[in-house]
Amino acid sequence: MTVTEKLAHAAERKAFETMLDSLIRKSRTQDVGKVADDLVSMVQRIHSSVWEPETFAMLHKIANDPSSKWAHYAERLLRECDPYLLRTFLTAAAYEGGFRGFQQARANSEKYDCNIPWIVLMDPTSACNMRCAGCWAAEYGYKQNLTFEEMDRVLTEGAALGTHACLFTGGEPLMRKADIFRLCEKHRDIAFHAFTNGTLIDQAFCDELKRVGNFIVSVSIEGFEDANDGRRGAGHFEKALAAMELMQKNRIPFGVSICYTSKNYRVVTSDEFLDLLISKGCYFAWYFHYMPVGMGAATDLLLTPEQRAYMKDRVREIRGLTGGKEIFAIDFQNDGEFTHGCIAGGKLYCHINAAGDVEPCVFIHYSGANIREKSFLDCLRQPLFLEYRRGQPFNDNLLRPCPMLENPERLPEMVKRAGAHSTDLEAPESAEHLCDKCHAYAACWKPEAEKLWAEEGHEV
Repeated sequence: MTVTEKLAHAAERKAFETMLDSLIRKSRTQDVGKVADDLVSMVQRIHSSVWEPETFAMLHKIANDPSSKWAHYAERLLRECDPYLLRTFLTAAAYEGGFRGFQQARANSEKYDCNIPWIVLMDPTSACNMRCAGCWAAEYGYKQNLTFEEMDRVLTEGAALGTHACLFTGGEPLMRKADIFRLCEKHRDIAFHAFTNGTLIDQAFCDELKRVGNFIVSVSIEGFEDANDGRRGAGHFEKALAAMELMQKNRIPFGVSICYTSKNYRVVTSDEFLDLLISKGCYFAWYFHYMPVGMGAATDLLLTPEQRAYMKDRVREIRGLTGGKEIFAIDFQNDGEFTHGCIAGGKLYCHINAAGDVEPCVFIHYSGANIREKSFLDCLRQPLFLEYRRGQPFNDNLLRPCPMLENPERLPEMVKRAGAHSTDLEAPESAEHLCDKCHAYAACWKPEAEKLWAEEGHEV
């Protein structure tokens, strides 16, 4: 980066932080619509290519309608959260990652003819104090760890390419919380997030979150007590709620991570469940479709076509401009049409397991590159990731985005052509064995997906 570019970057960042400060201050005494509208205009002026014009128009509409659901949501976020943490995290996530970094990654993707991710997921450790059904990490074992130096190097190299967001998975990532906070301190231009079972969240941890400012978490939960503890173990539900209550008391924004299955999909999207989460201070929810990963993974937890169609409609209702709930919900399987299909293989994200293997996805445990042997860029240019780049989207019907779940014939072909190997840390599983568990599901979902796609006005 040249001196001129560094100065322009610093000026843009300062302007963004100043407007955020103004929003936070004014939210406590007056309407914030004008400042919010100015912030949207600034982003649109500087980074207009990040989003479609329709998206900016929607944001302007929300900013200028103080009675709207999302305006109220934004004011609640601004008024109820720690101001330093909110400003610091949003500057890293929205400005560095969402606007500037996204454009930087896109430019480098063209330059190097490979996918450059917006987000990198890393497993600091394979160790976990729980063993939950349906969790890919449950298959990993407990002996692998990334060193601080390895994670630091990946983040440094990634930021130079445009990757300014890091999500920690595991294992239980907070077992390495000391190293995570060191990374937060060193990489101030990166937004950090962890998926955690919540059992290691205490007051000291909350104090550290407020000190560094660029790190927040999502607590994994699968429904009310019976459903949740049936998958996560007796007593976890109460511990998860206690962690939420502690973060709410400390004015720390957080989300939840929910794996939905054929058994719990209605409960985890119910008004009662969402009202509970909101009452505890939750602001967003990541919904993940159950994946039958691992040699002994059950297939009866996969959804029927009718159940999945319900999830698609319900999540969109929850986060709609009107109605629904004041919680932002993302469904990574049914939102494929908004990301132009599968986001893995570095298109928007990639996964690095606790042994250093760089995988396309947290559910796809195959790789041909390891960060202990190659640079992050070279890992992104491995044959399997290039297969992803050539194949995306894997289906013109973006309600069928995945090369494993909805297009199970695609992944084994790519793995074979790339010469990739299984990276499962406990029991290696061939791509054919993995995808054999998905063929029946894919065949059942196809006609329903085609019907839904056509109803939305797309060609089938």
